Amino acid sequence: QVQLVESGGGLVQAGGSLRLSCVVSGGIFSASVMGWYRQVPGKQREVVARITGGGATDYAESVKGRFTISRDNAKKTVYLEMKNLKPEDTAVYYCNRVVPWPSWGRGTQVTVSS
Repeated sequence: QVQLVESGGGLVQAGGSLRLSCVVSGGIFSASVMGWYRQVPGKQREVVARITGGGATDYAESVKGRFTISRDNAKKTVYLEMKNLKPEDTAVYYCNRVVPWPSWGRGTQVTVSS
């Protein structure tokens, strides 16, 4: 059973920064392409950043240049550094594989005030 535990969210003003973490247990991590997703009420969950096991990354256009995804395979942890946050970044953020494991974590709430 894979478990995903996200943390690091909070309330910040526009222009601020946050660093999210996601610890994975019970799954094969190092070879997995991992993603950070976000979801707002009434909308589908969207992937905002992806990282391969070797560290190659790509980003949604809406976050490119502001968010940085990274991973520590030894710690089975994936990170999302978020800078210059905007109110439209407000969402619950989740991590999972790009081809998701069936179970999702609780996510971590990010709220950006204007």
